[in-house]
Amino acid sequence: MATLDDIAQQLGISKATVSKALNGAKDVSKKTQQAVVEKAVELGYSRMNYSSASPRIAVFVINMDYLKPDDFGYDIIVGFRKAAEPAGYQVEVVPLTREIQETCRYDEYMMRENYVGSLFLGMCLLDPWIREFETCKSPTILYDNHISCNPNVTSVGVDNVESIGLAINHLHALGHTKIGYLSSALEAYIYQQRYKAFIQIMTELGLVADDSVMGNSYHVNACLSQHLPRLLKNGCTAIICSHDMLAHSAMFYCGELGLRVPDDISIVGHDDIPFCRYTTPPMTTIRQNRPALGKSAFYALSCQLNDVPLSTHLLHAELIVRFSSGPVPPAPPKPTVRNVFPYL
Repeated sequence: MATLDDIAQQLGISKATVSKALNGAKDVSKKTQQAVVEKAVELGYSRMNYSSASPRIAVFVINMDYLKPDDFGYDIIVGFRKAAEPAGYQVEVVPLTREIQETCRYDEYMMRENYVGSLFLGMCLLDPWIREFETCKSPTILYDNHISCNPNVTSVGVDNVESIGLAINHLHALGHTKIGYLSSALEAYIYQQRYKAFIQIMTELGLVADDSVMGNSYHVNACLSQHLPRLLKNGCTAIICSHDMLAHSAMFYCGELGLRVPDDISIVGHDDIPFCRYTTPPMTTIRQNRPALGKSAFYALSCQLNDVPLSTHLLHAELIVRFSSGPVPPAPPKPTVRNVFPYL
């Protein structure tokens, strides 16, 4: 691993200047600080190379609520801190903006802010830093995202093939054979994975898995007004949604159409956010153990910090059966055809 001496020799400056530049000392010019940070990143220098009473870890959060106990990211961060802080690390939550990503490279930001590693929550495929993860040198954990071929990046989450399979098999056991799938836009890696998992599991069961029973859209309203009526028209008796908020909206929309959940249509969500038990009816969904996800994220990061290049770390999902899913509704009775001319 590169040292302060290596950086100093490469730039032709003193070790003391390198140290001050990395720590943002005011008596070192911005130009020198930038040169030092860039060279440190280039050489693969790590803050773990020198002792620190409390090494700092960043939890970057974007596109995800996390401040209140009912927010999805809250329990993940709590679980992460419960594992990291007893191990001697200082955890700092950083609200990640597009401005930060566009004005500073990821590795340079990590070096400048003196973070030894990071966890990312809520990143989507359109965020500027997502491409930098392909070559970054900072130990990085991505929740619900995946980057191949970089030993410095580990993916954590639940097994989405397993989770979607749990939902499909639950509905299939209740007699449903025409199962639909609604998703938010596929610009998020995780929604892509769940979409593919639905096709895979349905195909394995010999059930229809094509555009006639699937739909996705960026806006929830568009997803419901455009795709949900089409799925119902095509005979779907159950619908799986890519996340709970979409499932809750679908339940409400079906009610507006005069359909009863689950008597006329079964709906299953994904994630088990806290309000699922209070919907009408309480929602059947797939639970992600969020505190365990946080703890597993730190486990993965500790592997990175100890030179164990872990690629993917997946937790088991859990099916939570409540009251938004039920047996397939009986087919409407066929009208009796009577011969009005009995003597013919």
